[in-house]
Amino acid sequence: MPTINVALIGQGFMGRSHSNAWGQVAKFFKPPLTPVMHTVFGQAEENPKAFAENWGWKHASTHWEEVVRSPEIGLVDVVTPNYMHAPVAKAAIAAGKPVACEKPLAGTLADAREMYTAAKAAKVKTFVWFNYRRCPAVALAHQLVKAGKLGEIRHVRATYLQDWADEAVPLVWRFDKSLAGSGAHGDLNAHIVDMTRFVTGQEITEVVGAIAETFIKERTLPTGVATGGIAAGRTGKAEKGPVTVDDTVLFLARFSGGAVASFEAARQATGNQNRNTFEINGTRGALKFDFERMNELQYYDATLPRAVQGWSTIMCTHGGDHPYVANWWPDAHIIGYEHGFTNQAYDILKVLAGEEPTVPLPDFEDAYQTQRVLEAALISAAERRPVKLEEVK
Repeated sequence: MPTINVALIGQGFMGRSHSNAWGQVAKFFKPPLTPVMHTVFGQAEENPKAFAENWGWKHASTHWEEVVRSPEIGLVDVVTPNYMHAPVAKAAIAAGKPVACEKPLAGTLADAREMYTAAKAAKVKTFVWFNYRRCPAVALAHQLVKAGKLGEIRHVRATYLQDWADEAVPLVWRFDKSLAGSGAHGDLNAHIVDMTRFVTGQEITEVVGAIAETFIKERTLPTGVATGGIAAGRTGKAEKGPVTVDDTVLFLARFSGGAVASFEAARQATGNQNRNTFEINGTRGALKFDFERMNELQYYDATLPRAVQGWSTIMCTHGGDHPYVANWWPDAHIIGYEHGFTNQAYDILKVLAGEEPTVPLPDFEDAYQTQRVLEAALISAAERRPVKLEEVK
């Protein structure tokens, strides 16, 4: 079986998720390429050597430029804070390397545009880790809509609610606009914009209105190095610094097929640990998904006689009928968060070998379209007006 050497640029929470995926994919799937976990990059204070030893990377480096240019590397996987996505990805593209990049595509629309145009000009393959597309339930929703089960789509509602970012969390990079680009908006709305575009097969054409709010204006400065979670391993000093990103963004939008939509992202929605949801209503049926019950998809068939219409719960773990799960466990032996990354690693390897993915994979061009929507919402919130996507290039 041919192999491909993977370089991981970055560590932290996503570094752990991706390392697990690259280490597991050839054990559960039979990809046409076998990934070799060649080199991981991290800052010196992150101790990349210890990370490499723990997660199975053969080499560790504190110089990402050397790693990206190395002729031994066949795929560059970027999991850095958002501000580093563009320089790392563009360097990899200039070296002729395929690139997989965490979401959002970049910290700014300008950086995202440069990444997309560079990849297009170089004709290299690119991928973006919108991993929720790889949940069997979400992939099934995509297939049901494509098969016409919902008819004409009229309403889309999507939320991504978390509650981890209370006053006790210090000023980690996710609260700094120069490093993250935006807050809950780029982190969470990016996922649900991508997911609804994917499931509906339609594009967002206008942001009708938006509101952005930062509830906690200052946070204590962090000490130490993050040890794995979203802000794990960090404690705060007495000194404080300003929060320069949003805590929540809500916006209304229109889809190209005529549907109206609402999106809400929040990091302080008490009682919601990782509630990533959508509901899609059509003329023939409807779908509901909640990541906190990620193995289930709710389906309403409006073509049945009225007397027997009602929401049904599909346990999306049947290997013969649901995407990806044949490679995991028996029926209803449920899968978890990490499996979406492994499923995506499998599809990336298939595309690199010239095969079709199980369901469509987002590339830089696709992710750039999501970034345009995010930018339109920020403009709408700042200027308090509707913004058509044709304005945002």
